[in-house]
Amino acid sequence: MPSASNLDCPVEEDAALSGKRRAAMAVLAEASGAEITRGLEAVGPLPAHDEIRAPESGLVMVRGRMGGDGAPFNIGEATVSRAVVRLVTGEVGFGYVLGRDRAKVRLIALCDALVQTSAFGNAVENNVVAPIRARLESARETDARRVAATKVEFFTLVRGED
Repeated sequence: MPSASNLDCPVEEDAALSGKRRAAMAVLAEASGAEITRGLEAVGPLPAHDEIRAPESGLVMVRGRMGGDGAPFNIGEATVSRAVVRLVTGEVGFGYVLGRDRAKVRLIALCDALVQTSAFGNAVENNVVAPIRARLESARETDARRVAATKVEFFTLVRGED
């Protein structure tokens, strides 16, 4: 009979992989298709894959709340593209992105599938995701410095009573 610690291993691995996939998708959604393509070229020859769901675009309803906790209301619609690919080894990758960039969403789905493999997971992280993440963090720091330079602090002086 397997011990409790042996039963926990797949769950921990699944959670780690899920976190890795989530982090990679957050970065890739903000990247350009050209950046992802350059990174994948650095990975080398990619495994064969099939499109389960060809890239397609549609609309989603965007909802909001006043103050973050008020009653929900519909803000409007946003265009979203999605794609699903399967590697010959069986891993399935999903890609979703705001907008109509079908080539980019296909690349994101391919990256998602590759991240799940032991053969390509680290290569995709090092050659595709990490450089994009570094660029995004640098841009955020630059923006933060630019905003901090324009910060105005207001204060009041208390007048003594006459």
